Amino acid sequence: MEEWKRLVKETITNPERLAQILEVDVESIKRVHKEFPLRVNPYYLSLIREKGDPIWKQVIPDVQEILSKGVEDPLAEEEDSPVPNLIHRYPDRVLFYVSYMCPVYCRFCTRKRKVGDPHSIPKNAVEMGLGYIRQHPEIRDVIISGGDPLMLTDGKIESILCGLRTIEHVEIIRLGSRVPVALPQRITPELCEMLKQYHPLYLNTHFNHPREITPESKKACELLANAGIPLGNQTVLLKGVNDDAAVMKELMQKLLTLRVRPYYIYQADLVMGTEHFRTSVQKGLEIIGALRGHTSGLAVPHYVIDAPGGGGKIAIIPDPVVSFDDNEIVLENYEGKMYRYPSCPAEQAF
Repeated sequence: MEEWKRLVKETITNPERLAQILEVDVESIKRVHKEFPLRVNPYYLSLIREKGDPIWKQVIPDVQEILSKGVEDPLAEEEDSPVPNLIHRYPDRVLFYVSYMCPVYCRFCTRKRKVGDPHSIPKNAVEMGLGYIRQHPEIRDVIISGGDPLMLTDGKIESILCGLRTIEHVEIIRLGSRVPVALPQRITPELCEMLKQYHPLYLNTHFNHPREITPESKKACELLANAGIPLGNQTVLLKGVNDDAAVMKELMQKLLTLRVRPYYIYQADLVMGTEHFRTSVQKGLEIIGALRGHTSGLAVPHYVIDAPGGGGKIAIIPDPVVSFDDNEIVLENYEGKMYRYPSCPAEQAF
């Protein structure tokens, strides 16, 4: 049996089994498990060093999940879903939800309402999605998401990619997957050999903490990059996990050594049961401020808020403009020093 399949088979999905491995309050875990299931594979579980550490917080159920407030569908994805499991919010691109399964169930998941539920994907969902994309020539970019699409078999993934590549107006295909982080053994040479037949193909993954960068995740990213797949990373800003400038800087710099380009830092969504994870927006701005100028621009992602109610992603940046008029703009750099620059060419100033 392949290593990744063994890890999936041995995945912990019930509180009693978890209590045999970690010191947890099994009754509290059971209460939370009823609302949003537990799922963590042995590999990711092995990254935990102590109770409540940044890896623990991401995957071990916490009673705060059933005490905190929030919204079931904070991004109003269902309102922008013309056919089941396909979200068409932006003019030229769609998100295609093709899998309800993930290698681990992150406790802060935006799609808690669907992930882990086999009934969330009808049998003909892929065909309906492909049909919609085929009928809409404005769609040039398709994001295959879930759940995690790389939890599907190689054959199923290929059938979806092949279906998309028969649609002439689809130019770019993107995969959204936490597999390189949470189940890197799934990234096999055979998978990469298949994926590279469907270029241009991109993959955005989801590292949240430097300790998720291991020899195994490094190998997975190298296999994907060597197959010609550009890699990006989407981090979620999480209290007690990565809400620290030094931690975030280390993560972004290490990602570049894996050939993974930091793409987004997300402000945590207003999803039900995740209030204890959310930081202030000011904290996010402080972290971006601590990155800009203090490390390579390659290591500085966009800090975004996915606007509640389906407004889409809005980039938030520290404002470097001190003053601005017809004559000049006064700017503050990363060291807090002020610089003046003419606001229009000299010949236009008269």
